[in-house]
Amino acid sequence: MADALSVISASVFRNLADKLYEKRKNAALEIEGIVKQLALAGEHDKIAAVINVLTTEFTYSPQANHRKGGLIGLAAATVGLATEAAQHLEQIVPPVLNSFLDQDSRVRYYACEALYNIAKVVRGDFIIFFNKIFDALCKLSADSDANVQSAAHLLDRLVKDIVTESDQFSIEEFIPLLRERMNVLNPYVRQFLVGWITVLDSVPDIDMLGFLPDFLDGLFNMLSDSSREIRQQADSALSEFLQEIKNSANVDYGRMAEILVQRAGSPDEFTRLTAITWINEFVKLGGDQLVPYNADILGAILPCISDKEEKIRVVARETNEELRALRADPAEGFDIGAILSIARRELTNEWEATRIEALHWIAALLARHRAEVISYLNEIFGSLLSALSDPSDEVVLLVLEVHACIAKDDQHFRYLLVYLVHNFRNERLLLEKRGALIVRRLCVLLDAERVFREFSTILEGEDDLDFASTMVQALNLILLTSSELAELRALLKQSLVNSSGKDLFVSLYASWCHSPMATISLCLLAQAYHHASSVIQSLGEEDINVKFLVQLDKLIRLLETPIFAYLRLQLLEPGKHTWLLKSLYGLLMLLPQ
Repeated sequence: MADALSVISASVFRNLADKLYEKRKNAALEIEGIVKQLALAGEHDKIAAVINVLTTEFTYSPQANHRKGGLIGLAAATVGLATEAAQHLEQIVPPVLNSFLDQDSRVRYYACEALYNIAKVVRGDFIIFFNKIFDALCKLSADSDANVQSAAHLLDRLVKDIVTESDQFSIEEFIPLLRERMNVLNPYVRQFLVGWITVLDSVPDIDMLGFLPDFLDGLFNMLSDSSREIRQQADSALSEFLQEIKNSANVDYGRMAEILVQRAGSPDEFTRLTAITWINEFVKLGGDQLVPYNADILGAILPCISDKEEKIRVVARETNEELRALRADPAEGFDIGAILSIARRELTNEWEATRIEALHWIAALLARHRAEVISYLNEIFGSLLSALSDPSDEVVLLVLEVHACIAKDDQHFRYLLVYLVHNFRNERLLLEKRGALIVRRLCVLLDAERVFREFSTILEGEDDLDFASTMVQALNLILLTSSELAELRALLKQSLVNSSGKDLFVSLYASWCHSPMATISLCLLAQAYHHASSVIQSLGEEDINVKFLVQLDKLIRLLETPIFAYLRLQLLEPGKHTWLLKSLYGLLMLLPQ
């Protein structure tokens, strides 16, 4: 204190602590002049003593007016030092920064004003304190006092100007601080942060794009802010970064892809749309870099295909097609197991469109990487089988295509049909509503004769005779009426003269015996009229019940359809087809008289 009093009078220090602003201001002007003289004389020890008094006796004083005076005095000393202020900044700036935390809002206001005046003098030399200043400004941007907020905004603008023209600014040291603040919810702080991101990104020498993964999630967080202004600022910043990504050759897609995948599931519609739009661009641009993330990306895209918002659905579908068109290989990090796991998960999605796309993925992988997919079959086969009970016909048809592809191997073929029989047994409604669709489609995809022979073999050993009869009747109706089975019917008609037809007839007959009417139908189809007549003759009283009569009615209706036209024409030659006549008379006699 004594050193300081030797150059600055006690009255000046007294006025610096006065409650009147004018007196404090005049005292500060005197300090400025004295420090300027001392600087010219090179008396830096005395300057340090003055700054020390301003700090210890004033800025850290319990009296608010002393603290205000100390801040004005430090700013005045800096102005007096002018170009030589840099060497005293370590002494000047910390007490000012400390005052930003003062309980008195006027002290905080003067701290902003003081730091503004200090920054104007020292410009780039100020950068060494940047992180501390940024931290303080971040807090002041949400200050409870409007005047303090306003002063902080002015200081913030000046600091931005200094940083943009400085070559000493270290983005590497700043990013951890920014990342730490990005999830703050206060709207003023959010505006402050987006403002800094935008400013720094506009500086050619600062590579903000390289650090984008560090604060990308925070920007996405702001897209769902309650303030429209903040949403717009965040969206504008993100749009700018996306444009830079498109124009840049060196981008870390991987880390950002992880963030986007999370954000694509956001409950906020605008956030989902932005995330899926970014993913779309990444799939087009990312190439090999994104291969290890394909499964995660697919996991984000598939649910969005069924989004309630049309814009999201459109972008998701386009992205899905782009992703499926990429010809990635397991050797490049393409994880088939992970993709299959995602597709399997989405098979139970509540939305049909997503389930359909999940099946398209499994089908595409089977076509390209059959051996690898088969190796994961234990993990997905159960889900694929369950999908056969899907309420959507389109899904069921697609599932059957996938199953048909898998069933090229005999063991899987038998397993599929055994499962179907098991499912039809447990869900009779499924057999009634979907049985024909499933069996007909399998016949197209897997060879009708092979399918019917396998069904017959399985049903031959069926213990539940009531179900076996129902299943055989269903198969028989499909055999007699479906256009897909025309060739099979033609082969059976030749069974008396063709060994293949005979072999097929014998194969089906073994299980068709579960239903008398199915047996008679098969014999009529195969033109085994003598045997048909024998079967009819063998029917006892216990065989003729309501179910039997319903089946008989169906058969008689079928006899009038084009399928049995050949049979009706044969009736024109009764002498040649005696057993046909007897069979038909037999059926007539079985009807209620």
